[in-house]
Amino acid sequence: MDFAFDTRTEELRASLLDFMDSHVHPQEQVFADQLAGLDDRWAWSTAPVLQELRAEARSRGLWNLFLPVGHYGDLGAGLTNLQYAPLAEITGRAGHLAPAALNCAAPDTGNMEVLAMFGTPEQQERWLRPLMEGRIRSAFAMTEPDVASSDATNIETRIERDGDEYVLNGRKWWITGAMNPECEIFIVMGKTDPTASRHRQQSQVLVPRDTPGLTVVRPMHVMGYDDHEHGGHAELRFEDVRVPVSHLIGEEGGGFGVAQARLGPGRIHHCMRAIGVAEKAIELMCTRADSRVAFGRALSEQGVIRDWIAESRVRLEQLRLLVLKTAWLMDEVGARGAHTEIQAIKIATPKTVQWILDKAIQVHGAGGLSQDFPLANAYASIRTLRFADGPDEVHKNALAKAEIRKQTS
Repeated sequence: MDFAFDTRTEELRASLLDFMDSHVHPQEQVFADQLAGLDDRWAWSTAPVLQELRAEARSRGLWNLFLPVGHYGDLGAGLTNLQYAPLAEITGRAGHLAPAALNCAAPDTGNMEVLAMFGTPEQQERWLRPLMEGRIRSAFAMTEPDVASSDATNIETRIERDGDEYVLNGRKWWITGAMNPECEIFIVMGKTDPTASRHRQQSQVLVPRDTPGLTVVRPMHVMGYDDHEHGGHAELRFEDVRVPVSHLIGEEGGGFGVAQARLGPGRIHHCMRAIGVAEKAIELMCTRADSRVAFGRALSEQGVIRDWIAESRVRLEQLRLLVLKTAWLMDEVGARGAHTEIQAIKIATPKTVQWILDKAIQVHGAGGLSQDFPLANAYASIRTLRFADGPDEVHKNALAKAEIRKQTS
């Protein structure tokens, strides 16, 4: 087995590491200060320093790196999942800034993939190209407050045809990025035919932000954080929202399939970046342990602290190998063929990274809970991954059923 990265990946890693050291990390506090000074605190993408970083990233060819081979013309990097994995990990070390600087931030990444795979030429020109150029933002509206959205077939938002228009009525929440005023387009999933078979009832349509009847009701907080540096999460209300039939994505009744095609790559992107979060946590844990003295000895000399550090490294290396295997398999057989491995990393990643962050917080003492270190914020963010793109229990159930079939067939 060859664990070495290919030449192009190594070149991009070197360029990205230099970009992070020379531009991103020195500007993290500047970004935070500029966000605090904005008239609209949700408009994170208007921060001047982010515009400067984007221009530099694009000049270095570090732009739209997540876009795989096959779809995207002059604006796509054309990397495989295996090539992108170590790059996404690096951006995870500054997850509030680096992915956005490279135009590789969720939910825009998944929405671009949906438009590239299923959008019409007109939809691609109107929405995909400006997203790929970083001129607008977007959101994906699937989760709802009144039903268990872990089962996407539960969705109750109605999308009813009326002549040459679709009419939407319903509620959504935890819609990432929706608070940002630069979020100009929503991909909305709802039911077009409640009488159809279970997985053919849903469709997805494009709803521009300024469409009458669409209301951004409120921001949602994540364990006390409003996540404004990512554009926030919002509750939405749709009241007789009308869009042209031409705003349908793919075919009517194909919404569930579109969602699955979107969520597979999205899950592995989250896992890649989360590994970078864990690497940063281990680095901070070691630095803190070496600099603090308790009971006459540095924390780094305490057996329990060394156990945490060693265990963190072992768990993270195991996780990285599983994620890289999944990326390779997706390149070889596609997301459908790698479904079991995608479920496995979705289960393993937040659990592992959350454990590492917990130990890093413990080593930092009360400081680990404060705004002086990024650990508490990172912990809240990683905890959401146990719900995002499907809760642990759903993935475990599906994985177990597949394993039983394999062993008993």
